Amino acid sequence: MSIYKTKQKWKLVLLVLAVMIGLSSILITDWLVEKLSVEERKKMEIWAEANREIGNMESEIEDFSFFLRVIQDNETVPVIVVDESDKILLHHNLNPTRTGNPEYLERRLATMKKQNSPIEIEILEDVSQFIYFGDSSILVWLGWYPYIQLAVIILFLVAAYYAFSISRKAEQNQVWLGMSKETAHQLATPTSSLMAWLEIMKEKSQDDVMINELEKDIRRLEKITSRFSRIGSKPRLKNENINSVIDNALEYIRLRAPKKVIFEKRYPADNPVVVPLNAPLFDWVIENVCKNALDAMEGNGKISVSIEELERTVNVDIEDTGRGIPRHLVKTIFKPGYTTRRNGWGLGLSLSKRIIEQYHHGKIFVLHSVPGQGTTIRIVLNKERPN
Repeated sequence: MSIYKTKQKWKLVLLVLAVMIGLSSILITDWLVEKLSVEERKKMEIWAEANREIGNMESEIEDFSFFLRVIQDNETVPVIVVDESDKILLHHNLNPTRTGNPEYLERRLATMKKQNSPIEIEILEDVSQFIYFGDSSILVWLGWYPYIQLAVIILFLVAAYYAFSISRKAEQNQVWLGMSKETAHQLATPTSSLMAWLEIMKEKSQDDVMINELEKDIRRLEKITSRFSRIGSKPRLKNENINSVIDNALEYIRLRAPKKVIFEKRYPADNPVVVPLNAPLFDWVIENVCKNALDAMEGNGKISVSIEELERTVNVDIEDTGRGIPRHLVKTIFKPGYTTRRNGWGLGLSLSKRIIEQYHHGKIFVLHSVPGQGTTIRIVLNKERPN
């Protein structure tokens, strides 16, 4: 079974377990609340009987100590005794700091009438009193318990989801690291061999044009190898003129782009903008964004690059006149595996996001995009070196 399927299985198990815990907790709590409510009513009936017997001076019972104890031992259930006209005669277990307020007593009485039916005490043959009682503090807390339990379950699910997300990101990081290191290792050997053969060709061949082109390609392979070797390790950032870095990247792309594609630089070449950069990796980002722009334009259009220097940051905007990106896919394009090309891997923009955000502590995002008109990708870099 694959790791992905195993994780999906555990997610399902955790979800089912959480639902079962929640449902069982709610059912058990409801049952306990119902049982406790019945017991409290019985307690109030005994309390009422005690009041009735004490109030009946003609009762044959001479020892009222038991009934007095019943009345005094009720310390949890709030009680209000009223006459037939709803005049409050007695109250018990209410907030002592507020019982002097008639409005407070009336509100509590109205609440008790909704919670429980009254218990009638017949004082005389035609005179009765009524006991209204509310839920005890224990019953109130027990009623809230399912909601507290539900909140705990939600927190548990959120924590579990977060743990799985962290695990997935860590796994992706390991994949990135392993892939990049292996790629760098695989490229290093043939590149070194090609360099040796190039030196032999320089000694025996007079075709300088061919040798120069071969040397450029070999230097390119060395650059790619260097890039991959830097993935997974913290790169060193040096103060670089970002104009020159972008110039070099655009020149490389321009020579390999279709002839109908126009490259426009919207920044002065003689006004250097210094930013802490790892030039080989940032150069890679520019190439990846421009390659995606070329694919979106299908060999015909314009790529414009502008640089805006602010007080603390530098904005680099790469604008194309391609097919644009639908709004619901604006964030998806930076996720690993997303691609619109038939043979694409969907790693270019994902890798670019990693380089900018994790290595340069900047931001890369879609500034705006209109389907059928084009897209602008913005890169935000800090002018101060991150700690």
